[in-house]
Amino acid sequence: MFLKKDLIIIGGGPAGISAAIWAKRLGLDHVLLESREELGGQLSSINNKIVDYPGVVSENGPSLKKQMVHHAKTLGCEVCTSIPIKDVDLNNKTLQTDTATYTFKSLIIATGSSPKKLKIPGEQEMIDNKEVYSATRDRDRFTGKKVAVIGGGDRAFEGALLLAEAGATVQLMHRSSSFKARKEFRDPVFFHPSIEVLTDTVVTKIQGTNEKQLSYMKKQSTYETCVAGVFIRIGVEPNTAQFINGLECDAEGYLICDKAGKTSLPYVYAAGDVCTRPLLSSISSAAGQGMTAVKSLSLYLENVNES
Repeated sequence: MFLKKDLIIIGGGPAGISAAIWAKRLGLDHVLLESREELGGQLSSINNKIVDYPGVVSENGPSLKKQMVHHAKTLGCEVCTSIPIKDVDLNNKTLQTDTATYTFKSLIIATGSSPKKLKIPGEQEMIDNKEVYSATRDRDRFTGKKVAVIGGGDRAFEGALLLAEAGATVQLMHRSSSFKARKEFRDPVFFHPSIEVLTDTVVTKIQGTNEKQLSYMKKQSTYETCVAGVFIRIGVEPNTAQFINGLECDAEGYLICDKAGKTSLPYVYAAGDVCTRPLLSSISSAAGQGMTAVKSLSLYLENVNES
């Protein structure tokens, strides 16, 4: 099946949903393609209350996701879920899925980011067994138990504190002796009696089914510890693997674009976490970037259609 679109939006998180809403409002022939079964992106994994999205206070990410998806569907945005992208030819403006070949005049990449992995033995098996926990949602299940939190940023420190305050004994492991976490997280963690901070510590292996045995290196010596749960919080990386050969990216794979989201190709824009580092990333900024990208591309498409 061959389909033509003025605009294709890849990714159904807040940036992609916002882009679809504005594409509908501006009358653009568009489609949003999402590889997962549902829209929402990382909203599905946010378990704490969301209080910083203007005009809306949501109990958690899934609640806000429900509102955003309802908004898009009510407007009649064209959305296709469970559609992985097989190939994108940016120069020839074609995109292939399992069911269709699209040609497009413009493209918005809003594929978001994913948690970084340690890439050590046992990690993928743990993920495959769905032993991936949320410090907010799952903290009570680790009361009275020992857990490991790996990382040195805000999420690692916040997670360690939530778990410790719920009654867990926490080992916070970080490969460096310096931390990216903000001071408001660092001080409570450093002085918490139930949190042990291990610096210059590199985890090398995860073993076990129920109880996990971690192997780690510290000062060229090898140690082991047994924990009930492992929380890997070493940051995120942009989902740009399909685009790095055709677009300019920085050393960490983030798409390089101008303030409107325009990439190194004038008909390809980026929005959300594919072009925004975690320090400046938010649901609000992602939604705003989706809007800005569509408005800018509408002017581009106007000129293309007139020529």
